[in-house]
Amino acid sequence: MLVKRLDTCAEITAGDATHLREILHPDKEPLALRYSLAHSRLPAGRASLLHRLTSSEVYHVLAGRGRMEINGEDQEIGPGDTVYIPPHARQRIFSLGDEDLQFLCIVDPAWHSQDEEVI
Repeated sequence: MLVKRLDTCAEITAGDATHLREILHPDKEPLALRYSLAHSRLPAGRASLLHRLTSSEVYHVLAGRGRMEINGEDQEIGPGDTVYIPPHARQRIFSLGDEDLQFLCIVDPAWHSQDEEVI
């Protein structure tokens, strides 16, 4: 059995300027997974950098309010919302309000730096 606590995962600043804690990645643990899972945080009033991945992504919002932009389309998002981001989509996310935006991010196949391009 594998159980991980979020507070034991180191927080880094990702290439898109979000703060993230990688929870699960098949290259880092002996797991039969295709995807990676991370907890992302974007401080209030900030935006991630416009970027794209060769992988698909799913964001699930845990806290805060935001605005998701995918290929020029915008939509406001909040707790309980799940967003699908197709491969190669130009994307960024904005943190609205006074609270940090927090969301889970699933990348399939698993995230690798060479699969991401900051635009």
